[in-house]
Amino acid sequence: MRIASHKVVTGTTGPEPRPLTLVVEGERVVEVVEGIEPDADLVEEWIVPGYVDTHCHGGAGADFSSTDPDAVRRAIDFHRSHGTTTLFASTVTEAMDEVIAQIERMRPLVEAGELAGIHLEGPFLSPEKKGAHNPDLLVDPRPEYVERILEASGGAVRMITLAPEREFGLEAFSTFTENGVAAAFGHSDADNRVAKQAVDAGASIVTHLFNAMRPIHHRQPGPVPTLLDDERVMVELICDGTHLDADVIAMSRDAAGIHRVGLVTDAMSATGQPDGRYDLGSLKVQVTDGVARILADDGTLGAIAGSTLTMDRAVEYVVTHCGCEVGEAAIMAATTPARWHGLAEVGELAPGRYADLCVVDDGAGLQRVMHRGRWIEGAGEGA
Repeated sequence: MRIASHKVVTGTTGPEPRPLTLVVEGERVVEVVEGIEPDADLVEEWIVPGYVDTHCHGGAGADFSSTDPDAVRRAIDFHRSHGTTTLFASTVTEAMDEVIAQIERMRPLVEAGELAGIHLEGPFLSPEKKGAHNPDLLVDPRPEYVERILEASGGAVRMITLAPEREFGLEAFSTFTENGVAAAFGHSDADNRVAKQAVDAGASIVTHLFNAMRPIHHRQPGPVPTLLDDERVMVELICDGTHLDADVIAMSRDAAGIHRVGLVTDAMSATGQPDGRYDLGSLKVQVTDGVARILADDGTLGAIAGSTLTMDRAVEYVVTHCGCEVGEAAIMAATTPARWHGLAEVGELAPGRYADLCVVDDGAGLQRVMHRGRWIEGAGEGA
């Protein structure tokens, strides 16, 4: 198969589009040819790398922690139809025995290539910045807990979010990093000093920058300026118009650069579903006008509880609201997260990589999706 466009962003040379022809054999790109080959399938839109979402809890009515493998696959297929050709399955805080059980349930999907990895968001989080996590289940990352996770992982756990100020926190950052798990700063009440200590200990990712951490104050800066400035970390941004203002997104992009900003969805099971009541781990959630919030027993609404965002809409949002070019958005949605998480076969359109790509219009609206050399039926607008 040969597919070509005058606006191809490969991720290998930067965000600028070029006229290229991609030669696909089986699941992979085998050649990238300068210019438009006469026998190629020419598309008028942009061709960009398939999106890489490394923070996603579910969708299409299903949590990735579900005991029903068919439901989990339904969530994977849903996000794939919205351009996410590579996906981490994120968990929420549970008791340690259930955390281990969740790893054991999802590990076969990682080994089968349906998921690129597991992201544990908890239980080693700060109660002061718990967000949509059950405070009764939060614990310190004691060495025996860390060891249990590593033993159950078998390489499937690719990322874990921790609060460094918890007892054993900095030690856990080092241990996870040494064992090939990306340790992420997040859901933390740490100040700028402790945030730097976390990076020194091995933190390489920042879980949804700004959300569930201290805000910026001119005399008490908190962790955000330090993390935006530190070249050793990638910062996640949830670009749905709810979690972050468009100006804050643009500022973060300018400060960290597109090669250190990774777009994520933080999507939960209600993504792609009607408004209503849903579960997020052990907590109840109310979704109204597409915004998910914790639902208390008395009916009051609390913290934002993940999102109902898909990666195609995140990319479209930063292009239409934040002053990003399509190529810049594509780098942040695919190339940057793939590189920071060591996903060597995705994130770029280059010989030897999987033939994962998205076809988007000039406003970054998704038109078609290819996953491992095959067009996904029904993907794109209206999916």
